[in-house]
Amino acid sequence: MSKPMAVDNAVLAESAGAPGQPAKWRLGGALWLLGMPGVLAVVWALLPPLKANEALLPLPLWAVVLLSGLQTAVLLALAVAVGVWLAPRVGLRAPVVSSWLVGQPIGPALRVQSLPGIVGGVVGAAWLWVLSQVAPAALQPSDPASAMPLVVKLLYGGITEELLVRWGVMTLLLWLGWRVVQRGQGQPGKGLVAGAVLLSALLFALGHLPAAQALAGALTAPVVVFVLVGNTAFGLLAGWLYARHGLEAAILAHVLAHLLSSPLL
Repeated sequence: MSKPMAVDNAVLAESAGAPGQPAKWRLGGALWLLGMPGVLAVVWALLPPLKANEALLPLPLWAVVLLSGLQTAVLLALAVAVGVWLAPRVGLRAPVVSSWLVGQPIGPALRVQSLPGIVGGVVGAAWLWVLSQVAPAALQPSDPASAMPLVVKLLYGGITEELLVRWGVMTLLLWLGWRVVQRGQGQPGKGLVAGAVLLSALLFALGHLPAAQALAGALTAPVVVFVLVGNTAFGLLAGWLYARHGLEAAILAHVLAHLLSSPLL
């Protein structure tokens, strides 16, 4: 596992206006806005099933929808804040967004992100296709029209999930390991980076179990193994891209994995 990207002393000192680095509130606001279309897409996708079961809801439909959206928006804000505050300390970055916010050309940062992100997207799409061929029958929707819309997969899965899991959770895990093991000195070692990638990938996979239960009706052993193995594998890929190249590489890979695999599933 490669070390995170090199960071300069100004970033490690966490100065809000360090040369080449946007102020924390600007970066946080930009990343939160980047993830909000995914939140809105999920809320939009929930409307039909909620409407169909409106009589069973404990609150009026509008209140359930509003609270659902607010909950996810707040979780996104917390994850973004964690990443904005801790990522520079452990050498993790969002280079493209940061360059754009400080008025620097985004081309150099984008070029560094593009090839790894595209390769990761192709690998991810192939993995999703393989998973579709071996998925338990319980996880295959009887009505194709009930499948998650592609726009939700692209916006929420590809962008919002990366902000929540990689930018938020993985950054926090790496920072905690760095503080405990290395006393906050130097750059995190390869083992710490690998551990953060693995743990965040496992949490990413566990986060898919409720949706699997809703689709399958019960979390049988084949369903649990399939969900954990399938999502952990992609989480490892996305986590490595984030650690080695930056957040945008992981986002690009996640978006492309869904986009390229969609016609094959």
